[in-house]
Amino acid sequence: MTEPAREEMDWTKYGVAVRELAQMVADDGYRPDMILAIARGGLFVAGSLGYALAVKNLYVMNVEYYTGVDERLDLPVILPPYVDWVDLADARVLIADDVADTGHTLDLVRNSALERVGEVRSAVLYQKPQSVVDCEYVWMHTEQWINFPWSTEPPVVDVGQAAHKVLDA
Repeated sequence: MTEPAREEMDWTKYGVAVRELAQMVADDGYRPDMILAIARGGLFVAGSLGYALAVKNLYVMNVEYYTGVDERLDLPVILPPYVDWVDLADARVLIADDVADTGHTLDLVRNSALERVGEVRSAVLYQKPQSVVDCEYVWMHTEQWINFPWSTEPPVVDVGQAAHKVLDA
């Protein structure tokens, strides 16, 4: 049995993609006050967008959902430390992630932010057709699993001995 085709992204392609994604946001006239990264894949995207859009306010929301290739928990779970939403009632927030696959993670983060800030938009490198969130800024639509440069290679440590515990703030 042959393995299904995958979307391959290397670091060079990532550089082009994230720059074009930033240009979409800029061309739309959206000027976020902060960028909210969905950890872990969204950390790369958020940092790159922060530089390209001249936004220094970067926040991180850690959400656990995927446990493997096309394997996930029943529902996404927000992990500590939690975002401090104080004094953000009028803020324009750009949520950044690598992919909107089912969209459930983005939906959880978006709904959490919508209750506390002025405006929320989302930017992703890839969006799949089954996503429950239709992101405002998408570099590419695909139905394939994506191999990202940061997650294709195996860890350099023994996974069984790696730190997996959730840290409380």
